Amino acid sequence: MAEASAGATRPTEHHSFVVAASEVDRLDRFLARRRPGISRSYVARLIVDGLVTVNGDGAKPAALVRAGDRIALTVPPPSPLPVEPEALPLEIVYEDADMLVVDKPPGMPVHPSPGHPSHTLVNAIMAYCTDLSGIGGVLRPGIVHRLDLDTSGLLMVAKHDAAHRALAGALKDRRVSKVYLALVWGEPKPGSGSIEAPIGRDPRNRKRMAVVSGGREARTEYRTVEMHGESALVEARPLTGRTHQIRVHLASAGHPIVGDTVYSRRKTDLVGRQFLHAQGLGLPLPSTGEFREFASPLPPDLRAALERARRGQAPVAV
Repeated sequence: MAEASAGATRPTEHHSFVVAASEVDRLDRFLARRRPGISRSYVARLIVDGLVTVNGDGAKPAALVRAGDRIALTVPPPSPLPVEPEALPLEIVYEDADMLVVDKPPGMPVHPSPGHPSHTLVNAIMAYCTDLSGIGGVLRPGIVHRLDLDTSGLLMVAKHDAAHRALAGALKDRRVSKVYLALVWGEPKPGSGSIEAPIGRDPRNRKRMAVVSGGREARTEYRTVEMHGESALVEARPLTGRTHQIRVHLASAGHPIVGDTVYSRRKTDLVGRQFLHAQGLGLPLPSTGEFREFASPLPPDLRAALERARRGQAPVAV
């Protein structure tokens, strides 16, 4: 079977299956198992679009297939993503046939949006990758988790549906470890602990997130690494993946991130963005399950800011 890539088109696939007695199941589940590499939701779309027949007739995704049924499946080539590839600088920390680990610079959006139609991580990966086989029937990289515009550091990207499902499943099951460094205002007390508070849209400002009753479960573990008088360097480990989670949790605890103009009222010339960096990422590789850990050093602007903070008072281990 030909593989699709960013520069080549995969041919249309035609598959025929005969259901065995042990395979009686819903049609969408049966096909997702028999044609690995595509998601059940994409299979369901193909069924609805008339690209699947059961004994020569159309069917519904939830239809029950029986022993002896003959299933025909057509998988069209991935549709091109309406995003232009851009040869932007990329720091690739790890790459294999399934995925990438990318060190995202600050100021680079992950996805195109009305405010950022180009110069995004997706544009860059579309130009870099020559072996994308599509996510959900679209020739695109699978962004498994995100970083805010001004947050730097490690991000995992899937090249195909099966890898995307594996990595998303590992995230859901909390088999992915993420470690961030943040410079915060004040001295966290106790010096280490866990913040467990639900997060949702701020009812007073829909562009912000907040700790709100009825929000989604959120938990962040933290550990103070250094004290610098007015600020502290904190290691944060989010155990859930809510929007702006670390920023909201630390601010709710009275220790907003230095440079965060959304969740802190305190002004500073120490750094030109929020001091938040995704420095560590551990994950099971999609194909082998081997757990691998990756690290990213602080970028120059945050290193300079940390040195300035340290000069204010000698760091004290907590």
